[in-house]
Amino acid sequence: MPMIPWFKNLPLWVTAVPLLGALLLLFIPKAKRRLLELGAFSIAILDFILSIPLWFQYDRTTSAVQWVTEMDWIPSIGVKFSIGMDGISLVLFMLTTFIGAIAVWCSFSAITERFKEFYIWVLVMQFTMLGVFICQDMFLFYLFWEIMLVPMYFLIAIWGGPQKLYAAIKLFLYTLSGGVLMLVGILAIYFLQYKTTGVYDLSIASFHNMAGAIAAQSQTFQVLLCLAFFIAFAIKVPMFPFHTWLPDAHVQAPTAGSVILAGILLKMGTYGFVRFMLPIFPNILPTLMPCFLTLTIIGIVYGALVAMIQKDMKKLVAYSSVSHLGMCMLGLFALNPNGIMGAMFQMINHGISTSGLFLIVGIVYERRHVRQIADFGGLSKTMPIYATVFMILTMSSIGLPGLNGFIGEFAILQGAFQAQPWWAVVATSGIILGAAYMLWLYQRVMFGPIDDINTPMKDLNAREIGYFAPLVVAAFWIGLMPSPIMNVLQKPIENLVMQVNPDFYKGQDLEKNKAEAARLGIRAMEAAPHAHDDNDHGDEVGNGGQ
Repeated sequence: MPMIPWFKNLPLWVTAVPLLGALLLLFIPKAKRRLLELGAFSIAILDFILSIPLWFQYDRTTSAVQWVTEMDWIPSIGVKFSIGMDGISLVLFMLTTFIGAIAVWCSFSAITERFKEFYIWVLVMQFTMLGVFICQDMFLFYLFWEIMLVPMYFLIAIWGGPQKLYAAIKLFLYTLSGGVLMLVGILAIYFLQYKTTGVYDLSIASFHNMAGAIAAQSQTFQVLLCLAFFIAFAIKVPMFPFHTWLPDAHVQAPTAGSVILAGILLKMGTYGFVRFMLPIFPNILPTLMPCFLTLTIIGIVYGALVAMIQKDMKKLVAYSSVSHLGMCMLGLFALNPNGIMGAMFQMINHGISTSGLFLIVGIVYERRHVRQIADFGGLSKTMPIYATVFMILTMSSIGLPGLNGFIGEFAILQGAFQAQPWWAVVATSGIILGAAYMLWLYQRVMFGPIDDINTPMKDLNAREIGYFAPLVVAAFWIGLMPSPIMNVLQKPIENLVMQVNPDFYKGQDLEKNKAEAARLGIRAMEAAPHAHDDNDHGDEVGNGGQ
């Protein structure tokens, strides 16, 4: 489909809309709660609607960055205002606008004070997250990466639970520390680039092109530089053992904060691996991969085991994220198309199913102000719609065929088995444990014993059904028709595999050549008897002539 000229700058406008909306909310009086809610929701919905044309205008036949806008910003140090998206950026960009609207919508009854500040910070958070996915300059990326900590800090510190300050400070310190390490890595490559080429350039493409120059340095230099990026992104994912900030942040955050954190913020870490660490350090990855994979496998099993013993519903879902995102990392570290495709699907699936599960917990917390599993039982009798939605999201989380979770898990295991069969075997235990703790949670809350504590609660109202419905539709749509997303991701993933594991395609070409040779050999064998007959016939003719 040819690109409409007006759409060239559309990603920039979609990114700017939440910030402009936040500025507009400043002029609405604090007492106008209803107006603030509708205003914030209208801005979030507008942002999602504006992002939809990007999906249809994206050229799926190329891995090139599209909708590029570039201009000099700080030329003296090689900084440009450069934005654009490929297919990997696009799917996460769309997920952000989708989840952002739901996060605002679910907050109408959950936030009971300082409404104006809350919606402003949510919209600013949306702006920073969208900015991360469109940046094509390392300086610009780092700005958005660090600035996004500020709104999330305030969302937890002001509207969080009893230990909100502890959780907010822990989140801030962990991620800031990782960001500083990444900055050191960026500067190291930046000065190495100048030493190699004589040019200062902070574009992401130029950093990718430095892979060869980095490989020419000492192994110690390569390892330390790679670890600087690895730790920064591993904290954000979060991978074991850098995950300890996550349960506290989720448990103390308001429902909208948990939805944003699970749906989008954690994907910043996996996106960092895809966009930066893997393409920049393909040569040192084989040396470090055994360590990375060990942490990944531990995280998958550990997250599932710890989730099984949780008594708090929200903490159980939080630890499930450690396990699920460990599966994403397993797919990425397989370094083949199936694994990376599965990892990308799992990022999207986790954003849908886990965001929905945090909304599920938020529903009962708003009604009863407790989250302990033991405090609930028999909810299916009084809340049948809630029980149905809970079941669908549970099945989505554990990867039931026909729902979105199955697509990602299947592709990840396929890619892991191609790379190393025992990775897939061990990772399967995490999937089995995931099914165990989610079904056990559902059984206890929906069908557990009813006592005096379990007073009847109202079922989902129209607004609550409204923000669950898109998540349920998305879960079925991706599970039954994954090809539209696969088509968007295919070319960028092939390009990434060529960067990090070119031998994979060489091996594929070799197998193809062998198959072609075998096919031609069979044809030769089939032709041989006829040739033999012709020769015999010729001999007979010759003999007859004699």
